[in-house]
Parts: sequence; C-alpha cells; structure tokens
Amino acid sequence: MKTEVTMDQLVSLCKRRGFVYQSSEIYGGLSGAWDYGPLGVELKNRIRDCWWKEMTQLQDNIVGLDAAIMMHPKVWEASGHVDNFSDPMVDCRQCKNRFRADQVDLASPCPECGGKGTFTEPREFNLMFSTHLGAVKNDSSIVYLRPETAQGIFVNFKNVMQTSRVKIPFGIAQIGKAFRNEVTTKSFIFRTCEFEQLEMQFFVKPGDEDQWFSYWKESRNAYYKRLGIREDFLRYSDHGPDELAHYAKVACDIEYRFPIGWQEIEGIHSRTDFDLSRHQEYSGKDLNYLDPDTKERFVPYVVETSAGLTRTVLMVLADAYEEETLKDGEKRTVMHFHPSVAPVTAAVLPLVKKDGLDELASSIERDLREHFPTFYDKAGAIGRRYRRMDEIGTPFCITIDYQTKDDQTVTLRFRDTMEQVRVPVGELAARINEEIRAYARM
Repeated sequence: MKTEVTMDQLVSLCKRRGFVYQSSEIYGGLSGAWDYGPLGVELKNRIRDCWWKEMTQLQDNIVGLDAAIMMHPKVWEASGHVDNFSDPMVDCRQCKNRFRADQVDLASPCPECGGKGTFTEPREFNLMFSTHLGAVKNDSSIVYLRPETAQGIFVNFKNVMQTSRVKIPFGIAQIGKAFRNEVTTKSFIFRTCEFEQLEMQFFVKPGDEDQWFSYWKESRNAYYKRLGIREDFLRYSDHGPDELAHYAKVACDIEYRFPIGWQEIEGIHSRTDFDLSRHQEYSGKDLNYLDPDTKERFVPYVVETSAGLTRTVLMVLADAYEEETLKDGEKRTVMHFHPSVAPVTAAVLPLVKKDGLDELASSIERDLREHFPTFYDKAGAIGRRYRRMDEIGTPFCITIDYQTKDDQTVTLRFRDTMEQVRVPVGELAARINEEIRAYARM
C-alpha cells in the first residue's frame, strides 16, 4: 500500500529537486506566488500539452484560442464579475488580519491573535485585480487583470464561428493566466493569486445541454485516469442549489484527495445562455447562431470544463510521490509520473567516464533528444544516479557499459519495477515509445 504523502514532503522535494521555488525568495518571498524551476516548468508544460492535445487535436469539433489578459472593462460588467465576484470579508481590529467571513466564527476568538469580539462587520471584497491603461489614471482608464479565461472565449464567439466555419455543437479551448486577489493563499500551489487555467466552452443547441453536461463530466474524469491518477483518489461532487454560481444551471466538481483532503481539480458547469445573452445585451452585437440546416436562430447554451493547470500539477506531484523500502532494506523516494508528463523521459548514464564510454553515451543521448526529453548524467556511482532519477520521476534509465562497445546494446532500466533489459541502440527510441504507449501504473 502506497504511503500517504504530506504537503511538507512535497514542498521539500519540489525545492530540493527544482520543481517549485518560493517567488522572490531572496527577499523573503511573496505570499501566494511561486516560481517553477527547471523540472517544474517541464512538468507543467507537458501536462498543459497533454490537455491541449486531448481537448483540440483529438476532438472533431473543438478549436483553440488565446485571448488577451486585459479586456474592455464592460466585459466584466456583462459577465457579472463586477457585481458578483466577491467574498464577504472581516478584519480583526486587534491584529489587522483579514479573513473570509465563512471561515471564522464571528463570536469566537481571532484564530491569529486570540482576541475576542474583535471582528468587523462583514463587507464585500472584490477579488479582481485592477490597474490603469494609458497615460492618465482616472476612472475611465481602469482595466482588470482577467479572473478567468472564459470571457475571452465568449466575446470571440462570433469571430471563431465565422472564421473557422464550425457548426454547433462545437467548443473553443484556451489555456492562459488568470489573476485573483485571494485574501487567503494556502497549501503551497493549491491556491495562488496568479495561476493558469485550462478551459473549454462547448456551445450547444438549447435543450441539448443536459446530455452534453453528462458527456463532459464522464469524459473529463476518464482523462485523469488515463493520465495515471489513481481512480480511488478521484470523485464527483455535485453542487447543491445554494452552491451554484450565478451563471450555472447545474454544476459538478471533479475532486482529488490531496494531502489537505478532498478538493476540486476541475469544474463542469452548464452555463445556459447567460454569457452570450449578457454580452449581446451589453455590446449591442448580435450573438445568435443560425442553424444552416433548420434555419433556426438561437443564442447557444454553454457547457464548460474548467481546470487549473497549477492545481493539476500539484495533483500529479501528490499522486506520484512514494517513499519505498526495497527488499534489501534500502529506502528510495520515487515519483511515479506517467511517462507522457514526466519532466525527463529518459536519462543516459555512462557506467564510467573513461575508455570512450562517456563519448558514446553523449552520442546516444543527442540522438534520443529528437524523440523525447532526455538527461545526461555521468557523475557518481551508477546506483546513486538511479536514485536521483527515481526522485525526479524519470521512467527510463539507459546505461552504457563495456558491452555496448562490443555489441551495440545498452541496459534499459524501468523506474517503477527497477527491472533491467538489454536493448540494441538502434531500437532504443522505438522501444521506449512502445513502453510509453503501453504504460499502466504499477
């Protein structure tokens, strides 16, 4: 049975191995902001690319978009964010800390300083970051950093429909930065002020939204299982009537069992025609769809899938982590990343740095770069190098030894089982790609 990982273990590993660093660390850090190191950026980008392939390349009727971060301020009036994107907050008069009103008991002591009866009355706190666009700072120059990527899709609905010649049902997918002035940032990269979203808005005929909601609910859950996430660590959580967002008819979260408990990783929402109708009203532009077959004109309904890329990274890290005791009593930390998202697919390791083995290994590693991310390491005992690769989640290690010079074969080592086989150099890339396609979590 796999030992449960703690958040402290994940934070330690991420710092030690170059996955995630505290932002501005040399100045004491910035709360709620994190930097992705050499391995972290590779992991994040490969997860991002898997999502993009799943949602565009492998679909018949979904196209991509990359909308601007700053948009006309009326976009956020139409979407309801100016009026509704807020949390009721209270301040402690004694220590000046701010809390969400639903996270404290107003009759109890302050959780920070212990003061009693010190909370202010709840007041709404808008979560959007605002700035000014242009040389003059006044009310007319205010713009917002987008709190979600979805609105960039809605305001481009007509453009995409006309230029891509898509027909309903169809979707628009987008990956991009979003910003929320979270008062409480916590749990490492789980909740941050700056993050990346993976969103797809699927436009359907009114009346068809329920079947598409069910379809995307099942489809997205199946995707995480194909990504190697443990099935018993995933579950659905349907929103009750009092939990629905102002735009939603029905909604469901896919949750993962993080070290901090069950938490949302992706939301599936049936948004009705709220968004397009509101933008049609506020912009004065016609956002109706004309069915080319029936000649029926209507405002499409929308089913949304929305996930956080950084939160997905945390899930993949937590799900992969294992501290294992081997048969000989030795302990190893191993990250069981699915090979499709591992920061390094294959490490090439010469047994020794002499007799031409390092030059031969370098040549093999350069050839393999054309196929997948590789790493070359010639420093230290071979067993120690294996352990380093296990800890960063490298699925395959390739050892070049003296036999390689004789018969052009290498040792291919598998991370999860530590099994080793001899493979001809010329067949290495094909064999590893075959293993990736057939990969199943141990």
